[in-house]
Amino acid sequence: MRLDLFPIRQTSKLSVNSVPLTFIFMITNWFCTVVLGVGLFALIASGQNEGGYNLSQRINRIRDLGKRDSQAIPALTNYLGDPDRDIRVEAVKAIVKIDTASSLDPLIRATHDNDAEVQVRATDGIVNFYMPGYVSRGGLTGSFTRGVRQVKSYFSTRNNDAIDPDVTVRPEVSQALADEIRGGATMDSRANAARAAGILRASPAVASLVAALRSKDSEVIFESLVALQKIDDPSAGPAVSFLSRDLDDRVQATALETIGVLHSTSSASDVRSALGNARNAKIRRAALGCLAMLGIPDDRKTFQGYLSDKDADLRASALEGLGRIREPEDTPAIEEAYNEKNADTKIHLAAAFALVSEGKVDTSEFSPLRYLVENLDLRAQRNTAQAYLIELCRREDVRKALLPLVAEVTKDQKLALCPVLSASHNEDVVPVLNSLSKDIDPDVALAASKALRTVGKTTQ
Repeated sequence: MRLDLFPIRQTSKLSVNSVPLTFIFMITNWFCTVVLGVGLFALIASGQNEGGYNLSQRINRIRDLGKRDSQAIPALTNYLGDPDRDIRVEAVKAIVKIDTASSLDPLIRATHDNDAEVQVRATDGIVNFYMPGYVSRGGLTGSFTRGVRQVKSYFSTRNNDAIDPDVTVRPEVSQALADEIRGGATMDSRANAARAAGILRASPAVASLVAALRSKDSEVIFESLVALQKIDDPSAGPAVSFLSRDLDDRVQATALETIGVLHSTSSASDVRSALGNARNAKIRRAALGCLAMLGIPDDRKTFQGYLSDKDADLRASALEGLGRIREPEDTPAIEEAYNEKNADTKIHLAAAFALVSEGKVDTSEFSPLRYLVENLDLRAQRNTAQAYLIELCRREDVRKALLPLVAEVTKDQKLALCPVLSASHNEDVVPVLNSLSKDIDPDVALAASKALRTVGKTTQ
């Protein structure tokens, strides 16, 4: 063989120094790619004909695929049709572990499985895609390794997670959850699907959630009510009314709360009946709180009757209700509560809300509007103050008063005000949010950017 045919120096021995390094790297990369590709192909191909392997060996193959990237998804998807539920469970676990956009279609398919664990793992995996960390942090999936008792106790804790308003969920995902709520393999999988629908704010699932309110399972009903609150579709409000008389305290209280959140004024008579026949303080608070959110003038005397109640929650609800009715004659009583010494903070916050709602929008040092903003700094009061401000900032006069304050508030206040402003769904907040998106603090800048996307999404 003549060496002079090669485009390299003719020598008796080829050395590394005689070949360009780039050429060596190209050959090496090509070789590694081929070997890895052939290996993956061989593993995938072997997965299609596994008659000679036992269950343990097949599970090990699936777990090995789960350590790879999205190229392994097609092979794992094939396992979802396996007659052995243990194989399907392992396949879903592997698909969830890969956790890419390619995982969604097979997980949607797995929500229609006839095994509850497969459905639950697939549902949690879907939520995990939109809310990273959900499976390890709070999904029902983790309870499967700790027994039935852990699964049952899982639903005893209310989940308050929800994706940011600027996140778009695929319609197929929402439909899959809706199907699972109606036809899940067990009540646990249906309740879990309802929880997922709420976290993902899956509006297409509202009809299924409303139908689930007629379930005989309290967990399904409870999770469906919480989901309806998160989705916030007022059309579902009247369908909740009958649960205001439920014999389960948690279901009844949550139903009353849901009626208020969805502002179902047509349900007011049922709520008044619940208040008059309340079995305990919990139901009484829920019923009065619901009436306060509805803010119907006919309930003004009821609210006035609770202004001096010893229960701080009832007093706070009464103040909220009067604030929403906006009758000027009630202002002195509300101001008295706002300035009351040693009163519970929730009473001061409710009175501040009521005064701003009645039109007191100045921003002087001790003004109620500034007081609400200042409480955004306090962890214990932040959620309440933020909720009040979200409602108030839907009004133009409140926004005009609040926007100039944003430049001088603290970091925590800025972070809390970004969703407040975006929830107004009004373009007049865009200049302030644009300014915050350039804030030197990256957390503030990120929060403002998310808020801008939400405003852009809702004002189009």
